[in-house]
Amino acid sequence: MFNDIGALELLTLGVLAVLVFGPDKLPKLIQDVTRTIRKIREFSDSAKEDIRSELGPQFKDFEFEDLNPKTFVRKQLMDGNDDLGLKEIRESFDLRKDLADVTDAVNGRTPAASDTANSAANGSAGASSGTPSTSLTKTGDTAPDLLKKAPAPAQPERPPFDSDAT
Repeated sequence: MFNDIGALELLTLGVLAVLVFGPDKLPKLIQDVTRTIRKIREFSDSAKEDIRSELGPQFKDFEFEDLNPKTFVRKQLMDGNDDLGLKEIRESFDLRKDLADVTDAVNGRTPAASDTANSAANGSAGASSGTPSTSLTKTGDTAPDLLKKAPAPAQPERPPFDSDAT
């Protein structure tokens, strides 16, 4: 809970405590606060033990942290047993390929041409391999240019304005 408090925040809290409570009352206040926190922890631990003893021996490994929904899901689904096939789903999702397909569609390139271009850029195919390289330029009106605006449809002729009708 307090893992993200830095030195500057602690110093500010200390100065503020000295200003509000004064240097005379501050040690007594710190003792009272620590005593209260200790009593709350003891009460919480005894309540947990009472609940465990009431549940019986079949719940001896019961942890109260398991009641947190995030912990429960993590323990049940991510316990190393991949019964639901989540690992296969994660591996089948290829964001780079999907993103490349979208950019190719926007640029008007076919996926086969971009695959060849990507492999040529990666060095796996090139002029030294003897295969002809594919040009990324368009060779006709095979795909519409998605970057240009479509021409606006012709507006129908509007009737004359009649000021008496309004």
